[in-house]
Amino acid sequence: MAELDADLVSIQEARSLAVAAKAAQKQFMAADQAQVDRVCQAMVDAIMRDSARLAQLAHDETGYGVAAHKTLKIEFAAKGVWDSIKDTPTVGVLRRDEARGIIEIGWPVGVVVGLTPSTNPNSTAIFKVLISVKARNAIIVAPHPSAARATYEAVRLMAEAGERAGMPKGLVSCMQNSTLQGSQELMKHHATSLILATGGTPMVRAAHSTGKPALGVGPGNVPVYVDRSADVRAAAEAIVNSKSFDCSVICATEQAVVADAPIAAQLRSEMAALGAYWVPPVDKPALERLLFTSSGGMNPAAVGRTPQALAAAAGIKVPQEARILVVDLASVGRDEPLSGEKLTTVLGFYVADGWRAGCERSLELLRYGGDGHSLVIHAREEDVILAFGLEKPAFRILVNTWGTLGAIGATTGVMPSLTLGPGGVGGAVVGDNITVTHLLNIKRVAYPLRPPPAVAYALAPDVRRGGLPGGAPTAGAGAPPTDEQLERIIARVLAQMQNAP
Repeated sequence: MAELDADLVSIQEARSLAVAAKAAQKQFMAADQAQVDRVCQAMVDAIMRDSARLAQLAHDETGYGVAAHKTLKIEFAAKGVWDSIKDTPTVGVLRRDEARGIIEIGWPVGVVVGLTPSTNPNSTAIFKVLISVKARNAIIVAPHPSAARATYEAVRLMAEAGERAGMPKGLVSCMQNSTLQGSQELMKHHATSLILATGGTPMVRAAHSTGKPALGVGPGNVPVYVDRSADVRAAAEAIVNSKSFDCSVICATEQAVVADAPIAAQLRSEMAALGAYWVPPVDKPALERLLFTSSGGMNPAAVGRTPQALAAAAGIKVPQEARILVVDLASVGRDEPLSGEKLTTVLGFYVADGWRAGCERSLELLRYGGDGHSLVIHAREEDVILAFGLEKPAFRILVNTWGTLGAIGATTGVMPSLTLGPGGVGGAVVGDNITVTHLLNIKRVAYPLRPPPAVAYALAPDVRRGGLPGGAPTAGAGAPPTDEQLERIIARVLAQMQNAP
């Protein structure tokens, strides 16, 4: 028997999953809020029971990061995200505004395609499934081929748990035969309503080029400015811990320190004491050749690696106790490759004299592959903090915390998310942390507050003075129904939907 072409198999799988998802989503429209939340809770519980195993699967398949850190990310993507959205109403009447005569009704987007990366594979899939189903959408996850097994296992657990709790089969699914052609077929399929893209720039661009609505991310060349007013020891601890977390595969990880001149020496000393190893200038070219390809892109073989693994691959020596590698840099741009985004345990280090100079250096770094993403500042001077907030083209300004966990909402009050929008400056629709509200459309039932202007009746030649043909103008249906009336109407409509063939 001839072996089937992998691309054709992937394309057919994409078509089959899309059709099944569309049918399941139509069926799920009849679910009430309690049913939706019960399904989501069942999926969260399933992931929490198996988080360590899923983390190890992701580490074993990709070779990236630290399994224990991936466990934390998976649990954040499940329980942390669910806790942030579980009380958000998404079904039926969401709000009533009597003063404006408006009733707002939740409505799903439809079928979501969730593109997931190799760096945070199953955690990103878990997050996307939850925010999609909470809004009564179907979702098909299209995993990165190098992390397809780990991603599929997480989605399989969620789908089976959700179906046991009453979710229609096919509402949550994941491609097992993942190829570029299959993913493109899935994104362009007539059943697909929206693409939720997390991953590298080429993949996000492909999502935006399909003609379908897309929510995407951008690269995160995140600067961290340490001001002379900062608690330098605390800043050093945050930077080293954040940069070493899961070997720096979260896109909001610090990529370059910009140290205020008066505290630069102390910051170096404090970071070194915590496991930061300064790479000698003679070894810098070897590190550059390892981290980046000849075209300037990141080398996948260097992503998410420990300092010791990087050293072995680059042919240099580093201490066994090194947690991150730090390289002194003097400029930003193509002539300084390590000034770009590095999703591994390598950190640039600049010195700037004063916050204005630090501001300019941070702007350079953001413009060189990080526009709109994130910036970290360590300072106790509020004027400096606010200046950075006002001036920087970054939609997450994180103060005195980790870049990794701060940007995703684990240590800050921003919305918990594993898809971080870079806004218009970064080529995306929004600069938000993507969550359930971005996958929920709102219908508005609007009651009249005032009559139309009298001049409107003079526009048609057969309109007689005093009103429209056939009678006088009316004020409409009157005031919106009361809460009690609404509850009875909703119950009646949902019962009809559930009993429909």
